[in-house]
Amino acid sequence: MTHLSNQPKNGALMSTGSDIAFQGKYAYAGNYDGFTVYDLSDKENPEQVVQVSCPGGQNDISVYKDVLVLSTDYSRSDDSCESTSMDATEKEAWEGIKVWDISNPLEPEYVQSVETSCGSHTHTLAPSKNGRTVYAYVSSYSPSAAYPDCQPPHDSISIVKIPVKDPAAAELVATPNLFPDGGYEGDRDRRASTTSGCHDITTYVKYDLAAGACMGDGILMDIKDRERPRVISQVRDTENFAFWHSATFNNDATKVVFTDELGGGGLATCTEEFAPELGANGIYDIERSRGTTELEFASYYKIPRLNTAAENCVAHNGSLIPVKGKDLMVQSWYQGGVSVFDFTDSSNPREVAWFDRGEGVSGGGTWSTYYYNGYAYSNDLSIGFDTFDIDDSIDGKAERVKQRELNPQMQMPFRG
Repeated sequence: MTHLSNQPKNGALMSTGSDIAFQGKYAYAGNYDGFTVYDLSDKENPEQVVQVSCPGGQNDISVYKDVLVLSTDYSRSDDSCESTSMDATEKEAWEGIKVWDISNPLEPEYVQSVETSCGSHTHTLAPSKNGRTVYAYVSSYSPSAAYPDCQPPHDSISIVKIPVKDPAAAELVATPNLFPDGGYEGDRDRRASTTSGCHDITTYVKYDLAAGACMGDGILMDIKDRERPRVISQVRDTENFAFWHSATFNNDATKVVFTDELGGGGLATCTEEFAPELGANGIYDIERSRGTTELEFASYYKIPRLNTAAENCVAHNGSLIPVKGKDLMVQSWYQGGVSVFDFTDSSNPREVAWFDRGEGVSGGGTWSTYYYNGYAYSNDLSIGFDTFDIDDSIDGKAERVKQRELNPQMQMPFRG
């Protein structure tokens, strides 16, 4: 991988960089202080064209047609972009999602908010079959008896219905309980989290499927009925996985890559102290037989390089590289850098390219790295928005695939 450019954080958005969504020639990069719009016309050196100040971490971000959605998981005094921090023990405190009209990408308009139980750490979009409605599956966790709007056990997600032509009419329509048995109870000895809701969900609407990374459990859901998702397979790794963080399907929905964010992104798990199975990806095959669909474990993948004890390093956010006939993924590993790996053989994944900025350059490393129209773009926690070129021997065929929109947690099929 070749590092081509960096657009430093600036202005009012100096907090932590988070997720990215893409549409047309624009990238929408989240930041705990708001979001930035980059023009990708010069793909190797994007230009910042809009900066929106709207504090409320993490500001997880998605786009669909003229709709942009932001997640707020930090308790605020109200739902405005002028809000201040407020303790979650206060009933008046607000957390949830904010909906924007981006029919003009250069002038985003904030049109609606929807408060959700325990806030919105992340969200995932699932359009209806006719595309007139988009649903936001809102993931949140960490309930407490002291929080009026986040009571335990909180084994549910929130579903917000957003009319695409009238996003100001967005409303909460369901709060399905995904874990009626309570889910995994956790294990303090190995830093393994209790299941209390989900951390992240990835939808694949072509197949009416969603994969949930739910802290202590991994799940596969049938989402034919968008307002009534149904768990059809549930897996648990009580030996190696500590925090089921995110999920990525392969292109034909026969595999899921789950990530384990052991230590919540703050641990240096890429050292000799931690085994290759810890803080890694878990690759699962989707087995279909006689009307049933099950997740079957295939292997683990972790970057093969050792980092220093001063570098936080663990599996984090990534996306597919659209090469037909192969399962390739580019992925962030905080200060472990960026890794491209091939999991076509799900039992034998292997790294094919990587970039490591080195110790001490970034205070937190790269949060999310996604492939979009020939290049990999990354949002760094500390130092801004990066652009990478991947060797043509790896992604040459992918460069011919033109994507009109990319939300990595709302997968769309590609033709290589």
